[in-house]
Amino acid sequence: MGAQLRQLRQRIKTVKSTAKITRAQELIATSRIVKAQERVKASAPYARHITRAVTALISHQTNVAHPLLREDPERRRAAVLLITSDRGFCGGFNANVLRESEALMAKLRNEGKEPVAYIVGTKGVNWYRFRDRAIEEEWTGFSGAPRFEHAETIGRRLVADFLAEGEEGLGEIHVIYTEFVSMLTQAVQTRRLLPLEIEEVEASKDNVPPAYEFEPSAKTALDQLLPNYVESRIWHMLLQSAASYYAATRRAMKSATDNANELLGVYTRRANQARQAEITQEISEIVGGANALAEASAGSE
Repeated sequence: MGAQLRQLRQRIKTVKSTAKITRAQELIATSRIVKAQERVKASAPYARHITRAVTALISHQTNVAHPLLREDPERRRAAVLLITSDRGFCGGFNANVLRESEALMAKLRNEGKEPVAYIVGTKGVNWYRFRDRAIEEEWTGFSGAPRFEHAETIGRRLVADFLAEGEEGLGEIHVIYTEFVSMLTQAVQTRRLLPLEIEEVEASKDNVPPAYEFEPSAKTALDQLLPNYVESRIWHMLLQSAASYYAATRRAMKSATDNANELLGVYTRRANQARQAEITQEISEIVGGANALAEASAGSE
């Protein structure tokens, strides 16, 4: 009985240590979610204005023939940018992105295209390396706190590959990331980044394109704005993914803490039962010994 009690006490000690770690991780993630949300909010005005500028520029052009807007069915290579995390303890955050990427790549193959992987985050890179899959380019070390320089680097590489001549050029660029909806909900999203899709919308009082004057020309402005627009979209996706990662971490760590506390209660009850049984056995042995002494004394008389 003593060995069982010692084992239960050791398990209780281990579970308490685990609960302290998961609770600390939960608090850290909670504090970082707020900062991540503030960064998403701060980046919104730039993304909104550059989107309006690009929309106004394209709407004023009768014949739009920019390479980033042109679809080339002859190009079979299609890039898939996966935005994962560098760290774990986030539940199914990375698994959901990877699962969605597998579905997208299967769809692209069925359409006769060749998907090419571009990966952000150590978890996605390790997943591909473990399965000996090719990675066109990888970026790691900043998924939790991305900066605009990171989005700029990724965007420039993707745009350069998209504009490349010959068979190495990309025909499409898709991005898979996790959008922050709320503290409890994060949704995996798939977006086609390039070529840009132009939607024709009827003008109305509430939907009037802003008036811009482009210098030196609209074409030159388009050459400058479209790459910046791509970078701003990637920047927004990186920030959304970072906020979603911390929300997923908080939820996973809270669940782990609750499970640890529940397990701690189970082990504590078992330890109390074992201790009570041990005490009962000791009392029984004492009483039995006392009765044996009393009987021995009576027999000697």
